[in-house]
Amino acid sequence: LQKLIHLLQATDDPLIQEQALITLSNSAAFSINQDIIRNLDGLSVIGGILSDCIPKVKEKALNALNNLSMNTKNQEEIQVYITQVCKNVESAPLNSDLQLAGLRLLTNMSVTSNYHHKMLNSIPCFLHLLSEGTERTQVQVLKVLVNLSANPATARHLLRAEV
Repeated sequence: LQKLIHLLQATDDPLIQEQALITLSNSAAFSINQDIIRNLDGLSVIGGILSDCIPKVKEKALNALNNLSMNTKNQEEIQVYITQVCKNVESAPLNSDLQLAGLRLLTNMSVTSNYHHKMLNSIPCFLHLLSEGTERTQVQVLKVLVNLSANPATARHLLRAEV
């Protein structure tokens, strides 16, 4: 895992980055690896890739963070990227794999109300995706919206949002 994280830091080759991210994502299926990746500063390395201009690399980074977000300690570190994830969702092509990867991560990050406030500005985007997206996109957006609606403070923003 340490070598994969160092490889991500050392290369600009998108194909190598994608493969390293896929491997880290698969490794994160095991809870012990989630802790190891966090302790090796892997979350910030992966999070730094979210500003990459290559959509496939960003998508793989989002998938890795999604798998790593099953751990509350990891969520504490991943939450700093929520605003960037929301921007990626908003700017991604409609119904793209990149958009869906971002929505899956936001679903996990919105299970508790700890980070809802970081998603408030994206509510109009979520509502737009709900009306314009394919069924896959709509289902993923609904998961985020249901999580947000469980928080009374956030529910007010949902009800006030322009549709």
